[in-house]
Amino acid sequence: MIHDQVPADDRGLLLGDGLFETVLADDGGLEDFDRHLARMVRGCAVLGLEPPTEAAALDVAVRALEDAGLGAARAAVRLTLTGGSGRGLDRPAPTSGRLIASASAAAPASDAAVSLRVVSIRRNETSPLSRLKTLSYLDNVLARREARAAGAEEALMLNGRGEIACAAAANVFWISGGRLFTPALDCGALDGIVRGRVIDAARAMGVEVAEVTTGIDALEGAEGVFLTNSLIGVRPVASLNGRDLPQSPLTAMLSSRGRGSARPAGA
Repeated sequence: MIHDQVPADDRGLLLGDGLFETVLADDGGLEDFDRHLARMVRGCAVLGLEPPTEAAALDVAVRALEDAGLGAARAAVRLTLTGGSGRGLDRPAPTSGRLIASASAAAPASDAAVSLRVVSIRRNETSPLSRLKTLSYLDNVLARREARAAGAEEALMLNGRGEIACAAAANVFWISGGRLFTPALDCGALDGIVRGRVIDAARAMGVEVAEVTTGIDALEGAEGVFLTNSLIGVRPVASLNGRDLPQSPLTAMLSSRGRGSARPAGA
């Protein structure tokens, strides 16, 4: 299953048939590696792919870091599992997936607030792919592009029903009345790794958490809005559609308490 090169007939290249995970590597550790692998395994069950073994996934991740000379640096390790070789919609039988990895330097951690803009690209909440890290990511690319063209740093994506779903590359949270809110997964939101950790951290602090289905009006009176993903951690949002947003102390508290555990890269 492990490969260093992708041939021209790879189904991931031709059809977007596959999954990926982006793991933060820092100071020789792979943060939340077990959770990332578990999510890939769950995605494999949905797509009908054979999941990689833990040993294989860890091996390609470590080799990618070593090949890039990033053994102890802060880096993004991308694990990609494709549907293997084969043209046409039907996969050849038996299916033989292709597991590859790459690593690149990641920007230093930052708590600088970002600007957010609602974009016209919609999240398809009716598709099971909206809840998976699949290789079909062009909607997200176009959403980020639209937001950047409008002068914002990140896109806020609604779903086909007009409900808040996610950012182009992050989960969305907001604070209102001392409670923490985030879109329910059936809005088309990804089951983010940091999303889960933040929810756990908030509940451990005694903060009520609600996973909701709601429109953009819910952010109008928010006491704070923030984004989460594995590389940025928790990042506050400074503005939405050009309108300044307040900052909540709870955002910083969740950022410090929502960190995950790291798997030593040599383990």
